[in-house]
Amino acid sequence: MRLRALLFVAGLAHAGVVSAWIGPDHRQLHIVRAGETTLTIEVVGIEDPARVAMLQRWAEEAARATLPPSGRFPLEEAYVRILEIDSRDDSPVPWGQISRDDTVSVLLYVRRDAADEALRADWTAVHEFSHLAHPYLGERGRWLAEGLASYHQNLLRARAGLLAPDEAWRRLDAGFRRGEAAGPGPALDAIGRRRDGTMRVYWGGAAYWLEMDLALRRDHGTTLQEVLDRHARCCLDGVAQVAPEDFVAALDRSAGIDLFARRYRDYAEITTFPSLDESYRALGIAREGDAIVLSVSPETRALREALTAPLRPAARR
Repeated sequence: MRLRALLFVAGLAHAGVVSAWIGPDHRQLHIVRAGETTLTIEVVGIEDPARVAMLQRWAEEAARATLPPSGRFPLEEAYVRILEIDSRDDSPVPWGQISRDDTVSVLLYVRRDAADEALRADWTAVHEFSHLAHPYLGERGRWLAEGLASYHQNLLRARAGLLAPDEAWRRLDAGFRRGEAAGPGPALDAIGRRRDGTMRVYWGGAAYWLEMDLALRRDHGTTLQEVLDRHARCCLDGVAQVAPEDFVAALDRSAGIDLFARRYRDYAEITTFPSLDESYRALGIAREGDAIVLSVSPETRALREALTAPLRPAARR
């Protein structure tokens, strides 16, 4: 039933219809189009039309926050499924994940009492949608995958106007501090899913992507999102398993440079948290106790603002 329903909805999307009631259970499938790419958003088990519409708007807003410069989603099509759950977790979105079977799906589990304002203030959906920009990278590449989503979860929300830029930098630094507090351990590519290594996986990986983004902007006249966008257009298969070495090599080919693969091995083998000194100097970020101080130097301020500024409308044609 689901395959027939999705095929029918895909046809409606091409005809310009953006939502439809499908199937005997009357679940509502909402189509989000960006260029020639589509997301199908399904809200499961909710009868209140107003809440269904609110959850669809929330998911669409989060998805659009991750749009790259081309204004198209990384994959030609992906599926989003939202389910409500009871949870002791205070988070409005206690759990999210990516499923990569025959199609790529973003699964978002929302508290039954989660309000619109709380959902829009939460980072989980943007984190999960950021995973659409890479293939499955296996356990050795988990730090790359989770690091990319962690790096983007606050900066992209700032670009979309969902978070103040200064707050995005504070939250990024707070994540880095959690990674540092985890202490030394196995190499990043050997941690896998060990619970004691989660913070190093997420935030050590985020440090890698921050360094890559800064190097691209400073030395190569491009950005991380632009490189990921070019790679998606030519080469991304969302359901494929790709060795992490091959993924970073493909990004280098898409950018026409030697950067991602060269620094990949240094990070993959590191057993402590990577240094942020060079990145923070470039950004004009200094730590004072538990807080950060942002430099007013025109050069560093311009770089920070470039990382949190909305995409220019011309870039999304």
